[in-house]
Amino acid sequence: MTQKGGISRRRLVGQAGTALAVAAGLPGCVSPLRREAPQLYTLTPKSTFDEGLPDVEWQLLVESPAAAAGLDSLRVALQSTPLKLDYFANVAWTDRAPLMVQTLIVESFENSGKIVSVGRETIGLRANYVLKTELREFQAEYIDGGLNQPPKVNVRMNAKLVEIPRRAIIAGDNFEAYTTSRSNNLDAIVEAFDETLGKVLRRLVEWTLVAGEEHWRERDIS
Repeated sequence: MTQKGGISRRRLVGQAGTALAVAAGLPGCVSPLRREAPQLYTLTPKSTFDEGLPDVEWQLLVESPAAAAGLDSLRVALQSTPLKLDYFANVAWTDRAPLMVQTLIVESFENSGKIVSVGRETIGLRANYVLKTELREFQAEYIDGGLNQPPKVNVRMNAKLVEIPRRAIIAGDNFEAYTTSRSNNLDAIVEAFDETLGKVLRRLVEWTLVAGEEHWRERDIS
């Protein structure tokens, strides 16, 4: 089946898919009559930050990241060519990738110890700012080394900090990180996802606290 934009959502089948599945320790094709439950993976929030970050009094809502349909999925994405998106067989995240990342963003802000009032946009918090993000890359890439080599995990996120209630964008930036998996098996690849996302989460949290506090102080002065 093909999604909008020509993105392939097929399982890892055929010669390339079989080679990858064997390399990752997974079956290349599963019969629909003997479908196995997927192996579930989750990632962790960031817990270490720059000690010089400001303590803030304003409140923050974190929206669920926007994402293309190929990444808005429970399935763990991979790329073997720049124009094709596939998935590891019999593997899934514990939640759709954007919702999992949203939870990790909120928990990372809480772990910073610099902001008390932070939460999802669904909790009804009377916020001063909203953090809007877009998950643009969230996949393991086999583009450079081939299917038999450890992949490079790519995570890229765009962020905009929006003042409430004016709905005015006060700051925006892009955050991207790469990590090469230590081996070509799923546990190592998920560890690379965790490390890569952690780099992005740290930079995102630090940038938001600094940018938000600068705007908050300028508003008080004016």
